[in-house]
This record gives sequence, C-alpha cells and structure tokens, in this order.
Amino acid sequence: MSKWDRRRVMKGMVKGVGVTVALPFLDYFLNGNGTALASGAPMPERFGTWGYGLGGTRKLFVPQQTGPNYDLPEELASWAPIRDDVNLFTNGHAIRDASPNGNHFTGWVVSRTGIAPESGSGPSETIDLTVAKQIGGATRFTNLTATATADARDTYSYYNASTPNAPEWSPLAFYQRLFGLDFQNPNADEFQQDPRVIARRSVLSGIMDQERSLMETVGVADRERLDQYFTGLRQLERQFEQRLTKPEPIASCMPPGEAPVDVAMDQSTDSIKLRHQMMAELMAMAVACDQTRVFNMTYSAAFSSTIKPGYEKPHHTCTHEEPVDEALGYQLNASYFTRRAMESWVDFVEVFKKIPEGDGTLLDNVLILGTTDVGNARTHSIDGMSVFLAGRAGGKVKSGNHIDLNGGSVAQVGYTALRLMGVDTPSWGTLSNECSEVISDVLV
Repeated sequence: MSKWDRRRVMKGMVKGVGVTVALPFLDYFLNGNGTALASGAPMPERFGTWGYGLGGTRKLFVPQQTGPNYDLPEELASWAPIRDDVNLFTNGHAIRDASPNGNHFTGWVVSRTGIAPESGSGPSETIDLTVAKQIGGATRFTNLTATATADARDTYSYYNASTPNAPEWSPLAFYQRLFGLDFQNPNADEFQQDPRVIARRSVLSGIMDQERSLMETVGVADRERLDQYFTGLRQLERQFEQRLTKPEPIASCMPPGEAPVDVAMDQSTDSIKLRHQMMAELMAMAVACDQTRVFNMTYSAAFSSTIKPGYEKPHHTCTHEEPVDEALGYQLNASYFTRRAMESWVDFVEVFKKIPEGDGTLLDNVLILGTTDVGNARTHSIDGMSVFLAGRAGGKVKSGNHIDLNGGSVAQVGYTALRLMGVDTPSWGTLSNECSEVISDVLV
C-alpha cells in the first residue's frame, strides 16, 4: 500500500503555524490502471493583445493600397492618428481543414493559437500566455487581463481548453488591484517589505525544499507533472523576490492619484467606450510601472451584444437581420458598430503612445496583437480576416504597413509576434495553419 494518498500535501511553517499546499494529482495516487533605461539596462519586452467581435464590412474596411501610407477606408477612418504605428494584415484565412467552423470561435482561436479547434473543444494555450512564460515571470503580475464588456466571461485568453484567463471587468476593481494597498511605487523615497509577502515566501521556501525527495519517489509521468508544478512555484518565488526588492526608479511610471468612479455597466457603445478607455489607461500605466509585461484587453465579445442608442438590435443580431441599404450597398448600423470598435482600438494604442519612455514612448517598446472572430460581419466568414500589430517591439518592428496575406493563415501574424518576443520555436500551429516563417515585411 502506498505511503501517500491523494490528500498528501506539502507543508511549511509561518510563525510556528503549519501551512499546507496541495500537490497536483499524480499517477502515484492511482492504482495500476490509471532602447535603454536610465540604468543602462535594455527596455523590457512587453506583449499585449486586443480583441473585438464581428470583423467589418469588407469594402469599407480593407484598404486599396498595400505598403506604407495606405488609404483608410470608411471603417478605418479613425485610424489616422495611429496609422503609422500599426501594421494591418488583411485577406488572411482561419483554415479549418477537417474541423467544423465554430461560429464566432474558430476565427479568433486560429489567430491566437494557430490551431483550428475540433467540435466541442476549447482553445489550446493562447499566444499571450505562451509569451508570458517567456517574459512574464519577473513582474508582480505574470499577465493582466481586462474586458470592457462588464462580463467576466468575455475573454480571448486561455490557459487550456477548459481554463479561461478570467478578466477584470470593473474599472474600480482594476484600479484597486493595480494601484491599491499592494502597489509599490518605484519612485517612492522609502521602501518597506510587505510582511504578507515575506510570510508567503517562507511557506514557499519550505515547500520547495521537498522537491528532490518527491522526485526520487515517483514514476516518470509523475516527475513530469511535478516538474511543471515546481516550475510554476519557482516562477512564484521569483515574483515574491521581486516584490521584496526595492524597485529601480522608472521615470515613465506616474500612477493615478485617485480611484476611478465606476461607470454604468450597460452595453451601450458610450458606456463600453468609457469603460474601455478607463481600463486601457490603467493597464498601460501598469505596464509603464513594470507591474506586468503581458496584457490583454477585450473590447467586445465574439457574439457582441453592444447596443446603439435608439436602435433596437444589439450588434450581433444586427449583422444577421439588418437589410443591406440599397443606396449605400452595406448594412448601415452594422458598420456603425465596427466604427465604434475601431475608435476604441485607436484609444488603446494611443494610451501607450502618450506615455514617454526613454527616447520615445511606451508604444515603441511594446507589441500589441489585435484580432477578431470573422472576416465579413454580414456573412460571418472566416476567410478574408484582418489582424493588427501595433508598436515597434523595442525597435525590432517597422510599423505603418498594410500587408495582404493573400489567403494565407492568420496564424502567420501570431507566429511572427512569438518570434519577436523571443519564443524560440521552429513552428507554430497545426496542419494548414502551421507557420515556420516570420513575415519579413514588418522586420527592421
């Protein structure tokens, strides 16, 4: 009989009081059937994503010209202040091979994982969390995720098929989490170690001391599980160390002086725009203060329920039911919703552009991937899709280009972003979405 069972825990001590942390479920528990900073250091790498639902109206969204100085069709007219900061990729496909087209799902999943999901399955690990493993371990938050929809179910970030990365949905709660009592201002004259963090580190140290004895006891499969488990704990240990070390001053870190007042949590375009702006500003400042290096923002869900004041149908219903205006040749109200989404994309890019950093701005030192779920809003097709890349990734990217993907997989953009963020993988994605070459047009 095993000397352990599935209730086995790791034990540590805090001030003489025993503390336990559960182990992961192991086979062992089963039977046989089962630019530079002021200090001279390089700027940290940062990566973010932004997502919205229902694509656009192709003839109003896709520029006629490729390359730099591309034209801005009606639905992209708001991009004028940021056009030179964004690479726009159009005419990409979410190639499903033998997989079904999961409505409002397959498109964004391929863009963020390179894998067309099987029927009934969720997405695999999304690109943001892959990048977080590479660059997110040295900050207070491995990643930050927020949504402007006021619904915590609306996220495009997943750890695996069954585990979404739940977003913050309240601007006030987001402020309190980022800049409340636990925030350590890097520009403060004094620094005091948080006794709660000291206690947590003490517990963790005791647990980590037991790693070797465990590894020597279990089988090969369980060693792999434990290695993953302890890798996560080591990352947590690094985060504790970071929080117990006085941070270097950061000139660009200017935390907000007071908490925001929560706005109405309805689905009107005005309320969503305001919530989005508030949370974008908080998120950008958290990046500037080096609280995180990976971040995600949802403007609207794939089944967007955004409401236009005075119009009875929400965005998603509108794309199905609104007739095409005979004089204009497109769905007037559906296009209205796309234009509002693009205005908020501009807002998101501009909050990073407005924060000075080094010899430039914060936007110069980040890379932001923007995705949607379909190509043409009215038909919900997953061909002819668009993807955005904003920022210059610390000088690695030349921005301001319109690039025609010529029917290739939208995953090409994600793979390019992965490589720019230092993820050393020879390929990304599966089957027809597998990519092994970066898009050289955006590289310096």
